[in-house]
Amino acid sequence: MELKKEFGRGNEESVKMVELKRMKQGGKTIEEFTSEFKSATRENSYKRKTLVEEFKREINKVIRRKLIEIERPPTSIKQWYECATNLDRYLRESRREKKRLRRRKENRN
Repeated sequence: MELKKEFGRGNEESVKMVELKRMKQGGKTIEEFTSEFKSATRENSYKRKTLVEEFKREINKVIRRKLIEIERPPTSIKQWYECATNLDRYLRESRREKKRLRRRKENRN
């Protein structure tokens, strides 16, 4: 019985690790993605450094690049969540504003 318990736990963790490796932010907001990421890593034995590397790998490359290039890039997973969320909100708002301005300009012509 004990062996079956251990085998089942190991298998479940392997499945969760594969799930994590397949995750991508895609068109989701960072908030949505972070929620899924936290859920997928909650019961795993990931080390903090590994969590940061996995998170960086799975978020959109524009956000990842901008956060790596800033003067003081985030170092902890919590900082990555916060900085990525703020940047994602800013970029999405910036895109909406550009669309509004473009429509306004088109309507004038």
